[in-house]
Amino acid sequence: MDAFLVSTGVVALGEIGDKTQLLAMMLAARYHRPGLICLGVLIATLANHALAGLAGQLAAQLLDPDILRWVLGISFLLMAGWLLVPDKFDEEPRPMRGLGVLTATITLFFLAEMGDKTQIATVALAARYESLVAVVGGSTLGMMLANVPAVYFGARAADRLPARLVHGVAAVLFAALGCATLLNAADWV
Repeated sequence: MDAFLVSTGVVALGEIGDKTQLLAMMLAARYHRPGLICLGVLIATLANHALAGLAGQLAAQLLDPDILRWVLGISFLLMAGWLLVPDKFDEEPRPMRGLGVLTATITLFFLAEMGDKTQIATVALAARYESLVAVVGGSTLGMMLANVPAVYFGARAADRLPARLVHGVAAVLFAALGCATLLNAADWV
């Protein structure tokens, strides 16, 4: 249960103000089909985070537990710092001619999530926790908790959220996970 709850919370907080959340709002503004956009975000996130979770579990199997503990601890601390750097979305995605709203959303969201904070967090969380299903389920729920309101309420709601505060809270959570990992406060057996 810890893996699910931690994954949900960390990813939901980390997604606030993220480029993929901005992408979801832009898709909603362009296509005016919030249900299909949310479904596309769900499908893209499940696929992307399942791959990330598998990568994290593979890393956990291949690395010595002490090395893994240090890699994860430092990764969590780096993620805490990264969360304090605001995302910028440099260019608006071009329309994907010939693709429907759902396919365009899945494609754009999947690609935008590659190498993103929440994907990397999912890799680290899957390496830390044994339950791939709990991590992927939690990280996907976290993405949906952050993106569904963004799709339905658009930029107005996002402008009212204190993104710096939310990212600060997420950074503190990652820093706490990093410190606990480095101090071997968690059971790694």
